[in-house]
Amino acid sequence: MHADDTTAAHVIEDGTDAGPRKIVFRTRGSKHGPITRLVSPSDLGQALKPFVFLDLFDTRDMTSFPKFGWHPHSGIATFTFLHEGEVAYSDSTGKSGILPEGGVEWMRAGNGVWHTGAPVGDAPKLGFQLWVALPPTEENAPPESIYLDPCQVPQQGPARILLGSHDGVGSGIPAPGDMTYLGVTLRAGEEWTYLPSPRHEVGWLAVATGVLRAGEQVSAGELVIFVDSEQPIRITADEDTAFVIGSAARHPHDLWLGNYSVHSSRERLAQGEAEIRRLGIALRDQGLFRSADQG
Repeated sequence: MHADDTTAAHVIEDGTDAGPRKIVFRTRGSKHGPITRLVSPSDLGQALKPFVFLDLFDTRDMTSFPKFGWHPHSGIATFTFLHEGEVAYSDSTGKSGILPEGGVEWMRAGNGVWHTGAPVGDAPKLGFQLWVALPPTEENAPPESIYLDPCQVPQQGPARILLGSHDGVGSGIPAPGDMTYLGVTLRAGEEWTYLPSPRHEVGWLAVATGVLRAGEQVSAGELVIFVDSEQPIRITADEDTAFVIGSAARHPHDLWLGNYSVHSSRERLAQGEAEIRRLGIALRDQGLFRSADQG
């Protein structure tokens, strides 16, 4: 599937005033059990690229957490950030372990990778999984996975720097392009201003818990998109709140979509999906999963 820019045209406007960035679009996505799909490559991913996918997972009101069987990706990087709970991970680069609360998982799929995840213990799980479209120089490169414990994620004020840099502090994970992704926690009544790079046309935030104001009120489970501008994003917490915020220079390439893949051309998508199939056969032959587990 080749996604067009129809959605982007509906949610992005020019911002010319001197005040803080205004919200131009908001969504609560689509909920499936404990997972809320806030962004997909075929819809809001067009407006937010290189940020092309975002899931919020929340099991605080549930007794179980879904197991993610082995599944593949290519052309993107996935980024998992846990506000609460622990999950186990394993991937076809040979890495496996436990991702703790406050930890991050960075999986640059590149030309093709398989991975899986499962809950650890009965404690509630709350977090986000983000997909980032990779530039052509990386979308068919060898895969790379990086897992950071909470103590390895730098912090500046209330913001944890997940990708890119903020206020002179950089992430330990190399961002694939000009972008910043932060995990922020504010106390009720606390104010915080985010000043993105002047090159960062794309700006958005998604709330995990609590209620905040960014010109307009935004509550848990919502994602909002800000107008294209060079203005700051000013936030006040109406309650104790946790959220993620992203900004970036807009990804200039088309999005060519597969079942688990996002690439910049038909040819690069075909190359990535061919590698996914090859890896899947090899992993099945190793007894890692049955053929029925694939895709």
